[in-house]
Amino acid sequence: MSYSISPALRRALSSCVAFTLLGVLPALAQQTGAPLANTRPGMAESLEEISVSATGVPTPVSQTGSSVTVLTAETLEAQQRRTVPDALQQVPGLNVVQTGGPGGQASVFIRGANSNHTKVLIDGIDASDPSNANGSFDFAHMLTDDLSRIEVLRGPQSGLYGADAIGGVVSLTTKRGEGPTKISTRIEGGSYGTFNQSGRISGSQDGFDYSVSIAHFRAAATPVTPLDLVPASGLRRPNYYDNDTISAKLGYQVTDEFRINSITRFTNATLRFNTDDYSLFPAPVQFGTIRSEQGNQQIYSRNEAEWTPIAGFHNVFAINYSNLFNRNQSDIYNPLALIPNTNIGERLRYEYRGDYLLSPGNLILFGAQRDEERLSNSDPNPFGTGDLKARNGNTAGYVEAQLTPFERAAIVANLRHDENDAFGPATTFRVAPSYVLPFSETRLKGSVGSGFKTPTLYQLYVNIPSFGQIANPNLKPEESLGYDAGFEQPIGERVLVGATYFHNDYKNLIQTEFLPGFQYRWVNIGKAESYGAEAFASVKFTETLSGRIDYTNTVTKDEVSNLELLRRPRHKGSATALWTPMPGLTLSGTLVVIGPFVDGNRDFSVPRLKNPGFTTVNLAVNYDISDTVSLFGRIDNLFDRRYENPTGFLGPGLAVYGGVRVSTF
Repeated sequence: MSYSISPALRRALSSCVAFTLLGVLPALAQQTGAPLANTRPGMAESLEEISVSATGVPTPVSQTGSSVTVLTAETLEAQQRRTVPDALQQVPGLNVVQTGGPGGQASVFIRGANSNHTKVLIDGIDASDPSNANGSFDFAHMLTDDLSRIEVLRGPQSGLYGADAIGGVVSLTTKRGEGPTKISTRIEGGSYGTFNQSGRISGSQDGFDYSVSIAHFRAAATPVTPLDLVPASGLRRPNYYDNDTISAKLGYQVTDEFRINSITRFTNATLRFNTDDYSLFPAPVQFGTIRSEQGNQQIYSRNEAEWTPIAGFHNVFAINYSNLFNRNQSDIYNPLALIPNTNIGERLRYEYRGDYLLSPGNLILFGAQRDEERLSNSDPNPFGTGDLKARNGNTAGYVEAQLTPFERAAIVANLRHDENDAFGPATTFRVAPSYVLPFSETRLKGSVGSGFKTPTLYQLYVNIPSFGQIANPNLKPEESLGYDAGFEQPIGERVLVGATYFHNDYKNLIQTEFLPGFQYRWVNIGKAESYGAEAFASVKFTETLSGRIDYTNTVTKDEVSNLELLRRPRHKGSATALWTPMPGLTLSGTLVVIGPFVDGNRDFSVPRLKNPGFTTVNLAVNYDISDTVSLFGRIDNLFDRRYENPTGFLGPGLAVYGGVRVSTF
């Protein structure tokens, strides 16, 4: 399928060219800076942490004013975090909510924003599901086996990433093959009927690099419904979850100037869980008494060409495609149960991105995108929704300047213009400066930016008369404006401390409006704000022992009702430690403390109650028997704390796992 260049795309490209020229002139006149783009003198030889999501190109974290957390493959392996929701628990400024154990719906709230205000990228592919009613991404089915890094970028980021990036961005990057051919396998078992396996083959030769991974994750018996909610006559069945994920990243360096890449990811997951029985209304709800099943198949692919015609001028041409299929069947043990309903969400993106190194420390990045998304939902039951179809498109252009105006200073600024086929234009921005004070080496950083969230296809176009649902094609995007300011202070060579204050305002939030005749629709009537602070201390005690402590304070308010927003704990703390007492032996510990928060009960018949929060401790050990064989084990929720997050869904208790990893040299 091909598209002609629309007037909106031409206008977006013109905006990019104009803004680029404005940025080029002062940058060419400014010839001071670091020896490499976005690095201070000596940085090229360091092992400083690098972020790609903060700017769109690899940049040292210390050279951007944005707040970003990077979890590397080494961290994930040391902690033995097998799913992305588990890995994200330790990230500051972020709250993970999952309905029970593995496979349960998992949502992320960044700095008080809604769960559908997080942009999720998998190797640059927009991972959200166009068939989802509110557009939020379900992290439940993301495994970590093939990931090389997880980046969490906090604060409004639509100036570079467009729609959905109101609260922030979670960017997942898979591993790339390098060096001689290497084969690795892992097998693990443990509590809750867990039996996991994974395998990977990777390498590079004669310009061709490859990485192919296969992972199977199974947790066959995870209790989810709290005992106090199980009716006397009810059967408390645990959740069953099974996930098969295959991913491949291939690349070929055709010439010194030209390279092609191909990325494919396929997930097939099944979750069996207990839903609630409302059929006896007005009698009390029978919690967790109906066995249901959800099937998910997800395909993500990206094919791209990289062209560097001259040194310092890099271009990427890419086509992304995603297809997310969901099948939902209620009461699977009842032969008279309803027919399963299905949802399919598709997205096709054509993308160009270029970056040009104007001079050392000064770079311009620019690009354009065209998206087409489709929804196809089917519910053939009597009084069901029937067959529903909808589509929408968006065209965008953006530009970013990364400049070193003078020594020890860096600034990143981006501007983006979107033209949505449904609601028209949206222009967003972000500016993030950073400066290192001489003598004290204190780094001052900050950012200010805007964000927007498009109405979903479901909200814009789906009418369901039998349910009283009325679509609203006149919806406008949700919007945000946010800023943060902070510092980082090294104390000697082994200690780094820092703190950041943040503030966000949200308006035009889409909420339900009830109409006469038991009907409802979505309208832009919501307003909210969030503010707070993030603080950390990172210590390298010895060459073999290091640790980090994070604390986040988040205050939220619905400015219409003047009430605190749900599922946003005011206090969150985490601590991580890594110890290598002897070569080949690594021990890891993680502590997560979630303070009290406001939530509704399981069926929201009580719309507001206080959840007391919880504390969990996880331990992990890895031991290399030889260069090719390793043993590992971990204990999750060491003190067997009973908690519900969200309320009405039991989190996993004490669990013990162990296994073996075998690889070639």
